[in-house]
Order: sequence, then structure tokens, then C-alpha cells
Amino acid sequence: MACDCMLLPHRDDGDLNSSLELKPLPNGPWKGKIAYLDRDGVLNQGSENYINSPDELVILPEVSNSVAALREAGFRICIVTNQSPIGRGIWSSENLHSIHERMRELLLNENSNAHLDLILYSPYAPWDGSWARKPNPGMLEAGRQIIDASENNSRIKLKFGIDWKDRPDESCSVMVGDRGVDMEAAMNFGVRGIRCDPDIGISQVISMILGD
Repeated sequence: MACDCMLLPHRDDGDLNSSLELKPLPNGPWKGKIAYLDRDGVLNQGSENYINSPDELVILPEVSNSVAALREAGFRICIVTNQSPIGRGIWSSENLHSIHERMRELLLNENSNAHLDLILYSPYAPWDGSWARKPNPGMLEAGRQIIDASENNSRIKLKFGIDWKDRPDESCSVMVGDRGVDMEAAMNFGVRGIRCDPDIGISQVISMILGD
């Protein structure tokens, strides 16, 4: 099912099938945990009119420290965000990349360990029926396979849906979002979903994730 007709995820920093350069985790080798995070309402303030430029990006309180705490607890960080303004023709993928570059800058300025390992997005409009667009699980499927392959220095050959067999255990991973579609994507992928208040973001639920 890994074909163009599924309308697959896009990757913020290049080709979907290229290897990641992963930064070391602070407390030892990775043991398979991934924090799949929605963007708007989890990391930054959302807007009904979209986040249209880097200047409109406002990071929610304590997000940098929360991301750093996840990495310190052994999680890789994978952002999975619906970005239909691209498919609607409002702005380009290059504009989205500039927004994400600003996000990375702001997070790292607040906490030098607040690295985002991978940013995936769905550029498609809701009516396109994309496998990548939440509540479908395509971005989470891609995130797992890209991070696994990059950790193991192996070739990335993505599979989706029923074509992806022998999936790894996701019982220690988590999906954090602020909307029902995020929780549906978590359920469709088979990972624990945790919903946060969009005015507070991930800091509201970080203790729940870490078991503090």
C-alpha cells in the first residue's frame, strides 16, 4: 500500500526515505520509545486561521522543558501535524519549513536538550482522503519506521497499512494531541493517546507520560 495514491506523509527536512542524523539521548541508548506529538495546541498556540509565518509562532509555556524531559526519559520526538494550507494553496512547504526552523530555534534557546528528532506533516486537504492525514495513522507509521531504521543504520523502506507486518511494540510510546483526530490516529496506530488542553499544551500531561 506504499503507493502515491495513498497520499503519503511529507518530511520537513527532506526526502521521506532518507536517513536521520539522530542526536544522542542524554541518558543512554534508545530503547524504542517514541513520543508522537501533534504541533498546534501541544507545542505552540494554535489559530483558526493557521500559523502562517514564523512571526506568528508562539511556543506554549514549559514546552522546551517538557520535550527535554521526554528525551531524558529515553523518548525520541516525532512531530505529526496536519498542514492543509499547503494542499489548499494558501502557502508552500518552504513556508512551513521556515515556521519549523523557528520552532526548533525557540525550543533550543530555552533548553539545549529540546531537540525534535523528526517532523512529519500531511499537506493534504481533508477531502483528499490521505492516509497521512490524521485521524489516519500514516504519519505515525512513517515516524516509527524512519526512526527505527536511522537508529539501526539500515535502509528505509516504508510500508503502510496492511502491507506493514511484524510491527514493533508501541506499549511504551505515546501520542499527545489536543483534538479528537489525534486520539483517533493514536487508536488507529495502536499507541496510547493522551489529550491536552490546547491553551496549556504538553506541560499539562508530561507527568502523566513520565509516571511522576
